[in-house]
Amino acid sequence: MGPADALLAGGAGLLAGAVNTIAGGGTLIAFPALLATGLPALTANITSSVGLVTGYAGGALGYRRELAGQAVRLRALGPPALLGGLAGAVVLLATPSDSFRALVPYLVLVSCLLLAAQSRLAAVVARRRASTAAGGGPPESAPSGPSGSPAAALLSPASGSLASDRVTWPTRLGIFVAGAYGSYFGAGLGVLLLGVLGILLTDDLQRTNALKTLLAFGANAVGVAVFLVTAKASWGFAGILVVASLLGGTIGARVARRLRPNVLRGVVITLGATVAIALLIRG
Repeated sequence: MGPADALLAGGAGLLAGAVNTIAGGGTLIAFPALLATGLPALTANITSSVGLVTGYAGGALGYRRELAGQAVRLRALGPPALLGGLAGAVVLLATPSDSFRALVPYLVLVSCLLLAAQSRLAAVVARRRASTAAGGGPPESAPSGPSGSPAAALLSPASGSLASDRVTWPTRLGIFVAGAYGSYFGAGLGVLLLGVLGILLTDDLQRTNALKTLLAFGANAVGVAVFLVTAKASWGFAGILVVASLLGGTIGARVARRLRPNVLRGVVITLGATVAIALLIRG
């Protein structure tokens, strides 16, 4: 790994960590960058997963205020996310390298479609919430507890206002499927999680986004644990991505409260589509 490759990986990790928190699709930045360094597709995918997991952790830290009072939901949805992450990692490791390389352009295109659908999905979620409010029922939310450590936020007494039976089995199943997809490839995981949470739960968008970020971290962390045992990642690049994406995720959580992500999402989609077309042409 030369200085140029290290710089490319660091810049991609910083951007990917921020993008994952703000709009989703950070893998569409890190994965092509790793391919550009000459890594095989399967190794690049695993390295990207290992390196970007800290970006989700940074995003969760940045959202600790919005995580206040969500311990009940986390206890209900955390296990499906973790099991999904484990399943996706096992399937990925069982996929032959040549088969995965052939799948990559289509996985990238699917990720682009997920990101492109995010605005429409957000509109559907907004209409559902408006309908719920018009019906006289208050949103299924909890008061925001004091910001502090992540543990304090999650264990805030406010969490008692969320009934555990409001998290349904379809929601758990959706989180499991999203977690499996995220551990297998990753790009678009945030969109899938936000779709499941936004449609099947009712809460403030920023609180939903915070829960999405923490669940994404859990699913990816389990996958990374599996990859650590198999030692299939490129550890030099992974180390650079770990540091850069942690910083990017922390910055992204702060920026997300003020930024309209449509332009950023459009750039990521364009990049992903370009990469997919190039991979298809290259064969």
